[in-house]
Amino acid sequence: MIHPYAVAGFLLAILPLIATPGASLTLLIQHVTTGGRRRAVPVILGTVTGLYAHATLAAAGLSALVMHSSQAFTAVKLLGAAYLVGLGLWTWRSTTLPPPTDQPERPGSGYTQAVLANVLNPKAASIYLTLVPQFVQSGDPLGGQILTLATAHALLMVVWLLTWTALLHQGANLVRKARFKRAIGRVTAVVLVVLGVRAAAT
Repeated sequence: MIHPYAVAGFLLAILPLIATPGASLTLLIQHVTTGGRRRAVPVILGTVTGLYAHATLAAAGLSALVMHSSQAFTAVKLLGAAYLVGLGLWTWRSTTLPPPTDQPERPGSGYTQAVLANVLNPKAASIYLTLVPQFVQSGDPLGGQILTLATAHALLMVVWLLTWTALLHQGANLVRKARFKRAIGRVTAVVLVVLGVRAAAT
């Protein structure tokens, strides 16, 4: 069983990465400002699913194969970058369309977007290939240790996103304004495109 100090050290190591604005936070802001705090739930669940997917791949050794194959790594990186750019362009286009009249959100859209944004992010995979080995013990079952670290990672991410959800909810009156929603949508679109271009370039 992994030592609690190892878990604490892992969380301290990834805290700056979590605090750095990325696709998950961008999607959260977009969905919460357009549909209220209930829309945070699928985004958070999708983010957690993506983290567990990377942890599972790391435990199975599949992520190592991708990271050690330049062709496979490049393919995953470009696929993820293309998805972020495409999502950004779609988000920008949606800000130019007239608002829907009481049309419910397509089920699972926030969840699916968050899952893909995380699964197709090779930097997220690199966390479990560069940081995790520093906090696990070779003498104990590797899968259980990785699962423990992934759960701690997921919980910290949930706290971070819920904190942002609460902050956005506090500004509910501002969030409800159509002009603010349109501005947030366009900022979100630009951020997603920049993240995609940056992912492809690095």
